[in-house]
This record gives sequence, C-alpha cells and structure tokens, in this order.
Amino acid sequence: MRKEAEHCWYSSWFDTPYYHILYKDRDKREAKQFMDNLTSFLKLPKNAEILDLACGRGRHSVYLNELGYQVIGADLSSENIKFAKQYENATLQFKQHDMCVPFPKKFDAVFNLFTSFGYFESEEDNLRTIKAIKSELKKGGFGVIDFLNVDHVKRNFVEQETKVVEEITFRIHKKIEQKHIIKDIAFKDEGTSFHFTEKVRALTLQDFMEYFTEANATLLHCFGDYQLNEFDKESSERLILIFN
Repeated sequence: MRKEAEHCWYSSWFDTPYYHILYKDRDKREAKQFMDNLTSFLKLPKNAEILDLACGRGRHSVYLNELGYQVIGADLSSENIKFAKQYENATLQFKQHDMCVPFPKKFDAVFNLFTSFGYFESEEDNLRTIKAIKSELKKGGFGVIDFLNVDHVKRNFVEQETKVVEEITFRIHKKIEQKHIIKDIAFKDEGTSFHFTEKVRALTLQDFMEYFTEANATLLHCFGDYQLNEFDKESSERLILIFN
C-alpha cells in the first residue's frame, strides 16, 4: 500500500461502521439492475473473470458472482475486506488492494462502481489508476467507471442536509471548492462527537478523455444512467464510461 494512501480521508472514513450506517439505504435493487444491464450489454460469457475495483463491502461482487461470474473484489479498506470475506467461495474472493497499482492478474472486465474514483489529491494518481485498469484487462476486455455527472450535481446542489439513521443524526454540509466536491459529515454517538470529510474531484467527461489519451485507452461507450441511456451533460445523473 502506498504510504500516502494510509493517511487520506477515505482510508479512515471507509474503515468506520458509521460510513455504512449513513449509506445503508442505498438501493440494492437498482444496483442489481445495473449489473444485469451492464453484463448483458458487454455480452460477458458465463465464467468470465471480473475485478470489482474499490468493492466496499462487496455488494456488487456478491451479485456478479451469483450471476455466474468469477469475481475478485478489491478494496483499500481492511475492514471492508474483513467483512466481505464472509461471502467468499471457490469463485469469489476479496483482497485488500490499492487501485493505483496494477492487480497481478488480467480480467475480462474491471468495474469501478458508485463513484469510487477521483479521491486522490494528485492528478498523477488518477492517471495511474486508469493505466492500472488498462493493464488489468485481457485482450478484448472492458474497463468500466461509474462516476457522477458533475454538471448535474452542480445544478441540483443542496448545501445542507440532515439524515437520521439508526438514531444517529448526521449533519452534512456540502461545497464545491478548488475542483472538488466536498462533504463534511458531523454527528454524535454515545456522547462522542465525530467528524469526517468526503472529497471527490469534480471530473468531467473531458477530464476522463484526457486520462484515456495519456493511458492509451479508448472510450467505447458513454452512458448517463443505470438503464444505459445515452449520456446527456445537462440531464444525466451518472457518467458511465466503458473503455479498453
């Protein structure tokens, strides 16, 4: 693991149980529908090998494995991997891994889902990740990045939000600053105050195209939602990129 990764916001926040409490209401049905649509569109054969890069606790990995694929879920968080290992079987494994570094294996597809990109402070690390994904693909394989549509976020920006989950009140303040979307999260639990920050680079389609050019990767398709409708800069909620 790179030393700089050990001290970044994501290495501490993702390791806490509170991250998973705050986001426990994520739509599992929508996630499964996206995987159905994506694997069908890519025409991935049964037993294809897939790397779920930045897999979190493995929800996408588990479902992809249920669809018949051989899956490795990789994540920087040791706690996430420890949790996900309960789902392992002969065709599903979980590994702690820094996505800036090429995984020592090649795959039919590498999926980076649910805005798990753009956390790094340096442009170099973003580019290194694209290059790593490119190197992890078998001949004819597909890289997939599921990112937010920055223009849609800016048009629908809500600065303040309060969420009560499992009797914990999360007070969330959002801002856009120096090409980053920043979310400050404050709450108390059992009398102790906590504060965490999420920071994602506000990357546009043009930014990704520049990465692809430098990584010698080719953009094949660009979709704007989990139903794989065409990307529209003004109205699409997501920016889903398929490349090789």
